Amino acid sequence: MRKKLTIPKLKFDKDGLIPAIIQDKKSGDVLMIAYMNKQSLKLTLKEGRTCFYSRSRKTLWRKGETSGHVQKVKSVCYDCDKDALLIKVVQTGVACHTGSWSCFYRKIK
Repeated sequence: MRKKLTIPKLKFDKDGLIPAIIQDKKSGDVLMIAYMNKQSLKLTLKEGRTCFYSRSRKTLWRKGETSGHVQKVKSVCYDCDKDALLIKVVQTGVACHTGSWSCFYRKIK
């Protein structure tokens, strides 16, 4: 049986952020990593689509708000240390701003 965790018990970093790994529910592909604060996590849970915190712009952003490439949330899990999230989604379009399906398309040789 899984224990329900409330948002305040998650371990956000000194800047109030937690990394969120986004995974395609059907394929299992890791699509991207982004950061959430408490507000963006609450919006994600409420709206059922991903919302992140932009560290560079210092504001919230909903995935697909300009591109239409939205992520419908199917589940949100946290790791054993409570300091990272795994969000399984149904991806519409591509996840990466470069036009790639996943942000992880390059390999170290």
